[in-house]
Amino acid sequence: PGDGIGPEVIRQAQKVIDAVTERGFDLEYEYCLAGGACIEQTGIPIETSTIEKTSAAGAVLLGAVGAPEYDHLPIAQRPEQAIMQLRKTLGLYANLRPVKTIKSLYPTSPLKTNLIENADLIVVRELTGGIYFGTPRGIILDNRTSYAFNTEIYHDYEIRRIAAVAFETARKRHRKITSVDKANVLESSMLWRQIVSETALNYPDIKLEHMYVDNCAMQLIRDPSRFDVILANNMFGDILSDESAMISGSIGLLPSASIGEGRLGLYEPVHGSAPDIAGQNIANPCAAILSVALMFRYSLGSEKIAQAIEKAVIRTLEKGLRTADITFNDNQSISTDAMGDHITKELEKMLAANQLPAIGD
Repeated sequence: PGDGIGPEVIRQAQKVIDAVTERGFDLEYEYCLAGGACIEQTGIPIETSTIEKTSAAGAVLLGAVGAPEYDHLPIAQRPEQAIMQLRKTLGLYANLRPVKTIKSLYPTSPLKTNLIENADLIVVRELTGGIYFGTPRGIILDNRTSYAFNTEIYHDYEIRRIAAVAFETARKRHRKITSVDKANVLESSMLWRQIVSETALNYPDIKLEHMYVDNCAMQLIRDPSRFDVILANNMFGDILSDESAMISGSIGLLPSASIGEGRLGLYEPVHGSAPDIAGQNIANPCAAILSVALMFRYSLGSEKIAQAIEKAVIRTLEKGLRTADITFNDNQSISTDAMGDHITKELEKMLAANQLPAIGD
């Protein structure tokens, strides 16, 4: 569950998981410490035993990590290192962040309805390379001058494998990729563009375009419906995927999946720990619940259940039920717990009536 609102939203995700298991899906889960919650008890962001357990699991569900009271610690000791270690150790090099607008929530987006009504995109972000992991890095302090440095580094195989994920993803969608870089000034982006272009030769059915990251940031707001799959490195993908949250209306609606070569994946809401609202029972649990849907899709082998969970969220929102972040026109909001209960009830109705989407697992 992690920190901040993590435990609150994971409780709602657990309700959805329990509803599925009660209908016969064989699934067991256990809780582990990560982030600030782990620092409080053990002094480190994540224990080796936890990483070993996740390595043996079918999937990992994470609430959120991070809290301002740990900002004074060295980077290697902060709560965020828990997720960084999990991604690196488990080989989860691809982060998938789908963004699809829901008609009943059009008014919650700061963008005009005519811009977002056809928006349906996914950001494919490289997750274990780039400037977040590159070395050397550091801060140099002396009496004359101080400076800091980070290293952006990508090997050809790192680019090739994330590009393959993007092309395979596009093949299941609308067959268009926008590869984002800064190849006019960065050598790492020059190699990125070269390798992505070479990979495209293996996918003649996919349309590829290259776009500078600053232009992409602008186009996401100007015309989000022009995008299908956005392929980006670690830092650019981090920024663009958070920007895309405003297309949907709230970052509290966006799930994510971090995957690698096998079926094991790490699933988490995009929103972070939000310590300013922690403990108030007002956080939006939809992103955590939709992350469970991605978990069933990518790791647990049930597309039917994944779509049922997504449909339960949409049906709940279509009824006008809202948490504080997505209310409008002075509508009254409901609590985190209440939203989780309503979504679970919608899912249970479908499961009881065997109203799962009519597609094969």
